[in-house]
Amino acid sequence: MRYVRDFDEIRLGDIAEVGGKNASIGEMISELRRAGVHVPGGFATTADAFREVLAHDGLDATIARRLRDLDTSDVAALARAGREIRELVRRTPFPDAFSEAVTTAYAALEATSDGAFSVAVRSSATAEDLPEASFAGQQDTILNVTSGEGVLEAMHAVFASLFTDRAIAYREHHGFDHDEVALSVGVQRMARSDLGASGVVFTLDTESGFRDVVLVTASYGLGELLVQGAVEPDEVFLYKPALRAGKEPVLSRRLGSKRLRMVYSDTADETVRVEDVREGERRKFCLDDDELAELGRQAVAIEDHYGMPMDIEWAKDGADGRIYILQARPETVVSRSTRVLERFSLPERGTVLATGRAIGARVGSGRARVITDTSQMGEVQDGDVLVTDMTDPDWEPIMARAAAIVTNRGGRTCHAAIVARELGVPAVVGCGDATERIGEGATVTVSCAEGDDGYVYEGEVPHEVRRIELDHMPKLDVKIMMNVASPERAFSFSRLPHAGVGLARIEFVVNNAIGVHPRALLEFDEQEREVREEIESRMAGYADPRTFFVRKLAEGVATIAAAFAPEPVIVRLSDFKTNEYAHLLGGERYEPKEENPMIGWRGASRYTSEAFRACFELECEAILHVREAMGLTNVEVMVPFVRTVGELRDVLAIMAEAGLERGSNDLRVVMMCEVPSNAVLAEAFLEHVDGFSIGSNDLTQLTLAIDRDSSLVANLFDEEDPAVLALIDRAIGAAKAAGKYVGICGQGPSDSPTFARWLLDRGIDSISLNPDTVLETWLFLANEGVPEGRIADA
Repeated sequence: MRYVRDFDEIRLGDIAEVGGKNASIGEMISELRRAGVHVPGGFATTADAFREVLAHDGLDATIARRLRDLDTSDVAALARAGREIRELVRRTPFPDAFSEAVTTAYAALEATSDGAFSVAVRSSATAEDLPEASFAGQQDTILNVTSGEGVLEAMHAVFASLFTDRAIAYREHHGFDHDEVALSVGVQRMARSDLGASGVVFTLDTESGFRDVVLVTASYGLGELLVQGAVEPDEVFLYKPALRAGKEPVLSRRLGSKRLRMVYSDTADETVRVEDVREGERRKFCLDDDELAELGRQAVAIEDHYGMPMDIEWAKDGADGRIYILQARPETVVSRSTRVLERFSLPERGTVLATGRAIGARVGSGRARVITDTSQMGEVQDGDVLVTDMTDPDWEPIMARAAAIVTNRGGRTCHAAIVARELGVPAVVGCGDATERIGEGATVTVSCAEGDDGYVYEGEVPHEVRRIELDHMPKLDVKIMMNVASPERAFSFSRLPHAGVGLARIEFVVNNAIGVHPRALLEFDEQEREVREEIESRMAGYADPRTFFVRKLAEGVATIAAAFAPEPVIVRLSDFKTNEYAHLLGGERYEPKEENPMIGWRGASRYTSEAFRACFELECEAILHVREAMGLTNVEVMVPFVRTVGELRDVLAIMAEAGLERGSNDLRVVMMCEVPSNAVLAEAFLEHVDGFSIGSNDLTQLTLAIDRDSSLVANLFDEEDPAVLALIDRAIGAAKAAGKYVGICGQGPSDSPTFARWLLDRGIDSISLNPDTVLETWLFLANEGVPEGRIADA
């Protein structure tokens, strides 16, 4: 019998002998080294060795008797059985031949090291890491083991952990016979991530299933705290096409708090310890752009080799500075999703009790069970909302009962998040103080249907669910595009049928991701101390205030562009009004007070003003970065609120000086047709741009002389007024005659399908809708006839 095999000689076909995890490690070492994938070496015990260990002294028969007729829904009985079996496994000695084989293999591995040497001892079940099942995290991992005797001791712990409560319940739930699942143990040289960083990579977006990104989570030190959910990690999205093309791949990044890290211990009674991370380190990202690109390239190479989305653990060695892949397994939850779209929504929202990261785009309600200790787990009943600090594998039997899960700590890849996805229940993780803010026994609603942020609402808030067969949408004679403001929801929105984005609003990114007036950033040193401190807090992780604005804006634009690529994404340049700019941090210093900001200093008039031109150039720099450095040339630019042809020419000249020259690298520039002069002199404006996007909101306001912010005349606001329709009809006709693009991105078609039908009949090229109205309007336009309505009657 072979008790041990080196990773170098193991291939993916050896799963039956060494389990999925170890087979994958061997496969990557032998097949992906030339692709630049770096995997630390080691060896694995075999499944036959495990069976011999369990047969020793009749251990396997004793275990089988104890598990026979066990009711895993009885949490107390499950805990007793698991505890007894684990203690029995630990007490049973290994056969001498097995122990000798392991210590010999360890000595040979240690001999290949030049300096300080330690290994990680991990499980690898023979049914693990298969596309239809994931046993990941169910068995123990022992880190920083430094002797052959220590490896044997760790193997005892790993073998025993095959019988944790979670592992027993999981096998029962998924129909795996306990005696058919064998355990291999991997012994792998450790990368010194205790001196660097570590984390988890998914080669898709774990929430929407979007496939063109790599999601990186990262924290300082060894990776166990991240997996447990004990730290809030950095989160970075990388764009796969950019990685393959050698372009800059970072789509977005979110700085985690990273308060703790696990490092090697220098005491005899423990191998690792947990320490606080200094404030200066916490305010930096764990990986720089070059390291992220290197990690992303390795992840894409692994996905390409396996031909499916992957869940990958990685480490940065702080001693040699290299990025290593520790293990890789098929992603087993999101990648199995179908082309049936489930959309949850809340027509009304209640009082917010807690907020955190949203996991699973669902909504769940129930009675809150605030659990602070595992001894309380039996209190959780079917349909309850589990509220706790964080979870680990011992919690899984009760997690399966929950309608939703809420934790104080954790990020997208923590234990609670992974299990919630497997169970198909919503989870809000990383709330910070949920166990204090949510009352025991209170009825609450957990909403993960509102983007990246998840909310816990007081009471039972009604919600709606729609299920749409995406592969059966009828053909249309017009392109349906979307109005998208939030980059955080772009991946999810891109699952809807679409022809791109007709309006991507820069203002949302500036307001939510940046939150600072651009001049306050450019003139940072001149700000009051309180403002400077707040800016420094917001820009943590970025080199300087200017870079913060440019990169944050670029990240928002790039995320939307990537989500909808290769379809066009029309990005409207900033169109804040003075009162809106004044509300940004530092804004009151730079903004005049206008009686009617709606028709004041906004849009194109700002870009040509000496007081704002430098700020506008930051916008141009961000868009140029997205198109040139990242390769997202599907981004088109739209100039808003242009009053005169001369003003348009001046704006285009400034853009060209900043590198955004119309026609360069196929850049298309369109103009918002929203001022009556745009339609009246349509032919003159169209000489300088590639088309019109009709802004029906402002066009209606200015045509009918109505302040749409005034409740006194709100009843007169009507986008289907004959005067407004006449201007829209003229704009469409002029664009068609000039052979140029014409679409609409105003609110009108989203609110009125009859208006959308009228536009279709006029030959408009595209209708850009709010995402929540895409399906209804699409299906309406595909049907013959027009329902009753003024436009149809006219």
